[in-house]
Amino acid sequence: MNNINMKSIYSFTLEELKNECDKIGIKKFVADQIYDWIYKKCINTFDEMTNISKKDIDTLKSYFFFDEININTVQQDMDGTIKFLLELSDNNLIEVVLMSFDYGYSVCLTSQVGCNMGCKFCASGLIKKSRNITIGEFIKQFLVAKTYLFKTTGQALTHVVVMGIGEPFDNFENLIQFLNVIKQQKGLCISPRKITVSTCGLVNKIKEWTKLNNQVNLAISLHAPNDEIRNQIMPINRAFNIKCLMDAIDEYISVTNRRVTIEYIMINDLNDKPEHAYELINLLKNKLVYVNLIPYNSVFENSFIRSKKSRQFYDILKSNGITCTIRQEKGSNIDAACGQLRSKKLGVL
Repeated sequence: MNNINMKSIYSFTLEELKNECDKIGIKKFVADQIYDWIYKKCINTFDEMTNISKKDIDTLKSYFFFDEININTVQQDMDGTIKFLLELSDNNLIEVVLMSFDYGYSVCLTSQVGCNMGCKFCASGLIKKSRNITIGEFIKQFLVAKTYLFKTTGQALTHVVVMGIGEPFDNFENLIQFLNVIKQQKGLCISPRKITVSTCGLVNKIKEWTKLNNQVNLAISLHAPNDEIRNQIMPINRAFNIKCLMDAIDEYISVTNRRVTIEYIMINDLNDKPEHAYELINLLKNKLVYVNLIPYNSVFENSFIRSKKSRQFYDILKSNGITCTIRQEKGSNIDAACGQLRSKKLGVL
């Protein structure tokens, strides 16, 4: 393990790293060189940085470390989706998913080791949260996917969604700094408009997010048109009910003028009836949102079944002026549900 006083080299924006270098007697321009090595060339040791002096490298090695993440398992679907089971330095396991779309390649990142939100339909919550993902571990997830993609296809990784295991807004400070780092033009240079963060509805954190006005896309895991159903499947609703959540969404839209994605998993006979569609219409009408209807990936540990009414539900929403899509399925021939591969590896499924 690293000295407790050492810091992850991935934890800093370029300007912050320049200041860190200055503090330890290294010229600020060395930070530009480091950024080039770790984000453009994907080098993960100081010894490989050939244009930095041996003296500076020795100093850097005494103050900074590289987060270690190893690939434990790789699954690949016929549609090109790749799911990684990654092993962290403390032997914890997380999942990362690489997906191909018409607009390019996107990676879905994990924000926590386990999850405490307790959503009844979700495989991620089968194992409770043990800790948050660090800033460096966020970055390393991206770099693992970026490197694998380039080596196997020669293609670039251009889009990021933080929708994997865990609740991103329950790891708010690390998430925000990760976004600050990944957007750096001299680093990974991911446009904020190509990044989406999803939350199950931590209203207090949505309000903090709104104040940042950071141009990153916001998605809300709603999954129910009323409190009665949402209380059944999402415990967070007892702390922040739908009205409270909608008020926060309205405030976000008012401040940022950015459209919000409403995620809605279609579960048979629970939230997929025509009356549910009309309730959802009343909830969302005249709001700057669009609805993403998500085919449910069944988890053995619960009794929920995928709805067969997604097209009917979609048609009702569209005919009543609600912009919506049915999410394109990815990874349906591998462990598709978020957290499913990890749970199987740990013997939970």
